[in-house]
Amino acid sequence: MQHVVSELQAAHVGKLLFQEPLAAYTTWKIGGPADCLIIPDSKEALAETLRILYRHGVPWIAIGRGSNMLVSDKGIRGAVILLGRAFEYLNFDNERVIAGGALSFIKLSVLAGKQGLTGLEFAGGIPGSVGGAVYMNAGAHGSDVSRILKQADIVLETGELVTWTAEELEFAYRHSILHSIKGIVTEAVFELSSGNRTEIAAAMASYKDRRIKTQPLQMACAGSTFRNPEGTYAAKLIEEAGLKGLRVGGAEVSTQHANFIVNTGQATAADVLTLMDQMRSKVQELYGVDLIPEVLVVGEP
Repeated sequence: MQHVVSELQAAHVGKLLFQEPLAAYTTWKIGGPADCLIIPDSKEALAETLRILYRHGVPWIAIGRGSNMLVSDKGIRGAVILLGRAFEYLNFDNERVIAGGALSFIKLSVLAGKQGLTGLEFAGGIPGSVGGAVYMNAGAHGSDVSRILKQADIVLETGELVTWTAEELEFAYRHSILHSIKGIVTEAVFELSSGNRTEIAAAMASYKDRRIKTQPLQMACAGSTFRNPEGTYAAKLIEEAGLKGLRVGGAEVSTQHANFIVNTGQATAADVLTLMDQMRSKVQELYGVDLIPEVLVVGEP
């Protein structure tokens, strides 16, 4: 790995941190160290980073804003890529919105609303980055990224820069082609519509009020743990199974929202995984439904 590090340093790709604990970079506040955390400071630096890693066969993962992700207690071998501040930009061009991949998805929705643009109200409570939202086809309140995305700029694992349309991204429920073709979203272009600022603000305030009342936002968590099965809700099945408050170590099924696992203070990834297994087993036993994780589990087993 040292010769790879030397190449990265010589290429001046950005900041390199070694054996960096990843708990500080995830919303669950859980995760062991990364062999090498790379924070590229430009699209060109990111492309060069990926070219070097690809040439040497070094595994890597991008972490965005660390939501919707569980990093193992042993950490991540190889490289972890975190887009830097250079990717946190936002530009408005009439009803077209151009956002950097590292920009907060919540911030994007709020600022778009203030511009009188409607279509992103659903994103007001999704705590990831724009890039992560595209990767996951993030959604809520009956809408998702696929409905408003025009195109996205992506650096593929080979270092090639491409621009893909929404159709080319092959969106499905919490899924895009980036789950099978590795790459990092550096920019997304959204097509919104002109709306009434007062109505947009009211809708977002209503969504926010509902989140505060129903979700454990004051605690470390990663959003929804499981995908909603067809025709029902994961939270409904988990709650009806009597699992609210179930605890393993420092991980607990939220008493406020059954599809959230919260870190009560000292939870480990092993605690969360054990709790997830217990939740899946109980729901399968009672209802014959296999809950599919929505959170991405990464790192050394």
